[in-house]
Amino acid sequence: MDQRDERGEPVERDEPLEYGQERYKAPDGATELLLIRHGASAPARPDRPFPLVDGQGDPDLAPEGREQAERVCERLADERLDAIYVTTLRRTAQTAAPLARRLGLEPRIEAGLREVHLGEWEGGLFRKMVAENAPVVQRMFAEERWDVIPGAENHEAFAARVDESLTRLAAAHAGGRIAVFTHGGVIAQALASVTGARRFAFLPPDNASISLLVRLGDLSSIRGFNDVSHLDWSVPAPLT
Repeated sequence: MDQRDERGEPVERDEPLEYGQERYKAPDGATELLLIRHGASAPARPDRPFPLVDGQGDPDLAPEGREQAERVCERLADERLDAIYVTTLRRTAQTAAPLARRLGLEPRIEAGLREVHLGEWEGGLFRKMVAENAPVVQRMFAEERWDVIPGAENHEAFAARVDESLTRLAAAHAGGRIAVFTHGGVIAQALASVTGARRFAFLPPDNASISLLVRLGDLSSIRGFNDVSHLDWSVPAPLT
């Protein structure tokens, strides 16, 4: 439709109207959550199970995981971050440590974003079972449920605690940007929930990868998944 002036006369223009495309910008009041998977952790050994924290395996980062943590730091050192969050498991805190030091931010603990509880397969046994493609592992991937593992966390309970934590953090930092150092299962659950995808559709994100989730009230969108452009691909990335 032609534009008209206050007298209703057509407005003459030397140039035609143009409507270009612009880069994405988060809506006003939205929270940008950088979901960062911890770096590669120490290998599991049958003769040396991982120490447990509240019944969950708590390995240190492997040497390659510490290098990945430094790469994450270099990648995000110039980003404006309002807060850094880690879980109760030390591999997330160790991954966040270089960036926290660089930015002068004290990491905050968000227990609700700890990894899914693997029941009788905690302490490193999960990795062995996956490597051997045990029948229960086959069923786990076929049904896309963690709780086929004996004693593992109920899927619905896991999904609920992840959503509750992310909703609360997004509300606490409305209009801001935060870095959340967490776990592969948590990231996969969060993104599957947002998209309505299969439960394991985003599993597993790579160690030290960065995914971007934008939340505004009940609305969420994914702006990035499994960004590993800052990593050296010669470094292995185990499943969990």
